[in-house]
Amino acid sequence: MANDTTTAPKRGRATAAATDAPPAPQDPREVVSPLLVPRHQRTVGHLHALAASPPQVVLAEGGTAPERMALALYWAALLNCEAPDDGPDDARPCLACPSCLRMAGGGHRDLVVLDGNKPSAEEGSFSIENVRALRGLLGEPPREGRRRVVVLVDAHTRVEAANGLLKSLEEPRPTTCFVLLAPQRERLLPTLVSRSFVLTLAWPTDAAPPPPAVRDWLDALVEFIQTGGGWMERTSRKGDLDAPLAAAVVLHCQRALADVLAGRAADPLGRLLAERMDMARLRRCDEALAAAQEALSLSPSPVNPALVMDWLATRMFMGVR
Repeated sequence: MANDTTTAPKRGRATAAATDAPPAPQDPREVVSPLLVPRHQRTVGHLHALAASPPQVVLAEGGTAPERMALALYWAALLNCEAPDDGPDDARPCLACPSCLRMAGGGHRDLVVLDGNKPSAEEGSFSIENVRALRGLLGEPPREGRRRVVVLVDAHTRVEAANGLLKSLEEPRPTTCFVLLAPQRERLLPTLVSRSFVLTLAWPTDAAPPPPAVRDWLDALVEFIQTGGGWMERTSRKGDLDAPLAAAVVLHCQRALADVLAGRAADPLGRLLAERMDMARLRRCDEALAAAQEALSLSPSPVNPALVMDWLATRMFMGVR
């Protein structure tokens, strides 16, 4: 969804068609509710402290994708809320004024969302063409609020576009704030991270353990990384590994890696990665997991799940040596 048709840079142009914007929800709290849970209370407090003098770039990592997006919309509403300035500190965002309603609904003319998961030719994608078009918009003052908020979803997926964004960050404008959303900061260009105020959302602590079939494959992966044996025999058995099962294994590998990066590695795979990989190798492991996830998500998938998992396991095996 393109959250602001002012930015929907079709054919490289930024347009301003407010009538095309999605309708605002009746209760914007539903939109930001993934952020308004007890384990994110500290992060919300940081946002309020930053609002007095907003950094140009906020990088939100950790949590889940909906929680990171909720943070971006909450931040946009907080910076542009129309509640009186002399009210209590916790009165903003009120989530009831016209500005908050439009921010939560994605229809505010000063909210720009570019999504790295969308195809480059699609409206609202984080593509180099749309980044170039965005530069022209950034030269203008906000159109209806105090600050323009530019949200970049999964910016790590588009390195060329991210490089193009750096020029805009080198020429800061006090009325523009960027929000970068990524699972881990290690996935982003170091030059982007160095320009950002990083907020780390708490990872879910009540995640269900992997089902037996997934746990069995995770145990086999740990054995293969340690010994180099047993894995290929498993993947060569016809019918034992389909795309959904392989994707579930990759997802739990990503969770284990995220725990390592957060300083907690209770899972056997996480403990192995923490013991045997430095930060550079963890970054390469993260990239390999992302590539495997992308290959398995193709629909219809032209990639044999067993081949994808063999490729991933081999890279993880080499990564600890």
